[in-house]
Amino acid sequence: MSDIVLETRKISKLFHDPVTVKVLDDVNISINKGDFVSIVGKSGCGKSTLLYILSTMDTDFSGDLLIDKESMKKRPDSYLSRIRNEKIGFVFQFHYLVDEYSVLHNVMLPGLKLGKLSTKEVEHNAMQHLKRLGVEDQALKSANRLSGGQKQRVAIARALINNPLIIMGDEPTGNLDKKNSDIVFDIFKELVEENNQTILVVTHDPDFAERTDRIIEMSDGRVL
Repeated sequence: MSDIVLETRKISKLFHDPVTVKVLDDVNISINKGDFVSIVGKSGCGKSTLLYILSTMDTDFSGDLLIDKESMKKRPDSYLSRIRNEKIGFVFQFHYLVDEYSVLHNVMLPGLKLGKLSTKEVEHNAMQHLKRLGVEDQALKSANRLSGGQKQRVAIARALINNPLIIMGDEPTGNLDKKNSDIVFDIFKELVEENNQTILVVTHDPDFAERTDRIIEMSDGRVL
């Protein structure tokens, strides 16, 4: 039996500003261990709203969200915060690195926050991820001294630091040129093939989406 890591059951969401609009309508999806999935659709179709719900950052919805076969409904914020840190790695369009920190420290931050390993162990793991992504020589530089492509690779290393159940990307190549977009795609593909990593990406890039293992297409708040 396939190992489902993330599942939605009849998720719907309303916005009330100023009139009531249904932005998600009865969304049912499941993501298995090792899946590389893209969510596509026109702007305003609900894909970013869905990603916020899947990442537990938005809890105002009807239906249910299961991560690692466990319902996230009616969980306290402290519990959801721990789930985000422990089980979800995030890669955004804008990398959100802390400019005044070194590259190494940026990658270590989620690991230090989780507190499962010693600082030395977190540092070792961070260096291993930077090495794998070809930016270990940048480890002691301030994050603001990197190029856009390097910053996104550092952001991926940070997303990996707690060995997450799933990596979620919100337009992770949206700010990159073709060459660096391809590098990011290849990194994700390698993580899936070599580590059985699960990756879910919202993207406007049809070329990126076409090369993922599965495409979820959305329109008007529904999965087609």
